[in-house]
Amino acid sequence: MRFAAEVSDLELADYQRAVRLLLRHPMITATFPDEKALPRVRRFAAELRRDLSEAFGYRLELHGATARLARTADRLDPDRPALSRTGRPFDRRRYAYLSLCLATLGRAGIQITLSELADAVAGDANRITGLGLDPDAGADRRAFVDAVAWLEERGVLRLADGSSTAWASDPGSGEALYDVARDAVFALFRPPRVLQHLESVTALLDRSLTSSGNAERRAAAQAARRTAVERPVVYFDDVSAEVGNHLRGQALPADLYRLTGLRLERRAEGVLLVDTAGWSAERFPGAGSVAQAAVLLAVAIAERVSDPDGRRARRMPMPDPADTQAALVALVDAGLPAGIPMIGDEVEPVEAAGDESGERRLPLLTDSFLREATADILRTYGSAFGATWHADPERLRREAVSLLVRFDAVTAVPGGVLARPLIGRYRGTTAQVKQRTLF
Repeated sequence: MRFAAEVSDLELADYQRAVRLLLRHPMITATFPDEKALPRVRRFAAELRRDLSEAFGYRLELHGATARLARTADRLDPDRPALSRTGRPFDRRRYAYLSLCLATLGRAGIQITLSELADAVAGDANRITGLGLDPDAGADRRAFVDAVAWLEERGVLRLADGSSTAWASDPGSGEALYDVARDAVFALFRPPRVLQHLESVTALLDRSLTSSGNAERRAAAQAARRTAVERPVVYFDDVSAEVGNHLRGQALPADLYRLTGLRLERRAEGVLLVDTAGWSAERFPGAGSVAQAAVLLAVAIAERVSDPDGRRARRMPMPDPADTQAALVALVDAGLPAGIPMIGDEVEPVEAAGDESGERRLPLLTDSFLREATADILRTYGSAFGATWHADPERLRREAVSLLVRFDAVTAVPGGVLARPLIGRYRGTTAQVKQRTLF
């Protein structure tokens, strides 16, 4: 056994639960995600530190009442945004306010009032062209409150007195006093390199240079394990040949099962780690109208692609992963300060991973087909979807397709989506949707 070697069989399930906990919540505090999380991690601290470093190249740091898993990123991932308490993804403004809040808290003492935090963030934001913060403006105040609530949820800020609700409604009518968990503040923002020295966000990605064959194989094995636990499904065409070899190897399933207690499912096109423990932040199929519509769309897409009597689906080349990454890099790098000299090495472009043997062509499902399929779903399962969705079927289509994209079941392209191999999993599926009163 290469991993959990010092963990007894009686404790293995608890150890695997701790691994899954850290993989889902890279930062754990005394209250986040719950009060039992930190003791679970501390119980196996030595084994976790060793195994997570060897298996994934991650670094586990324990300081005070905070555990922080510093992960290694191989690519930019747009599908893990920070979320508000209402489930709304953060936009650029909210991310900017969150960063300025952390900068202010890093200079603050052990307590701070909400109005003091808002004044400090506003002072910094108003010096940034195109940002600004006016607490009297509803949109600015809501964005700032979302950033504070995100920190509050994770135990970085703990309410000591007062209430933030009244301030959120009217900054002049209420106040809140927070205790600042300084260990959590410094653990939350720990970039691997000084940001002033970066010329591009790609410098934060893993570009470690190895000097021997053994080191290269070890790095490829770590990348394969990272890919399996971080992505909902991994297609061999989307990774380098070296990583693909490890994904096809016999050691990977045993290693991941020993670490996480989850089984690796392997098919001709790729692999996926089957979530039988409910550890993923988002699952598919899942609950809710959008998730139900997404499953039904997946069934419709699978039937359309495989229908021997129907018109053959047109096939299009799969977008180059390197182009997708380059577009994401450009979006992030657009936020780099202008006119500030940067120091550091030249940044190498992110290397493309994929099949060099030929062009990949996948079935195209047009937007018109998806609209018709969504309308058919609403007609067939009418009482399963609320009046809001019947009034706005286009929104249901967009959100269901977005969910399928996040799980790599389809790839969005201009004019429609390309069906990926995971869609075949739902061929011939009979859906049962819970009925409810429509009006």
